[in-house]
Amino acid sequence: MTYTLRFLPEVEDDAVAAYIWYEQKAPGLGENFLRTFYGDAGKLSQNPLMYPTLHLKFRRRLLQRFPYAIYFGTEEREIVVFGLFHCARDPRGIQSILQHRR
Repeated sequence: MTYTLRFLPEVEDDAVAAYIWYEQKAPGLGENFLRTFYGDAGKLSQNPLMYPTLHLKFRRRLLQRFPYAIYFGTEEREIVVFGLFHCARDPRGIQSILQHRR
């Protein structure tokens, strides 16, 4: 089955905030982060159901090289990315944010 990929506008804000943080740490690292994020997100369409369901309908894919996770759901033939969060964040806080973004 072929899936289309859609990002909520808030996810772009999540990605930009992480980009800025990494870019301040080392020039070019923010670019590497964005490449990793969008590359890993693009791979979701290959088999989105292989990733674990953590909270209600949300699934999670961990990023390569960076301590971040993509939270997404599937709706018919569409993958909707609801969030991009650092793995050290409180899981209850992530759940709360995801609830409001649904």
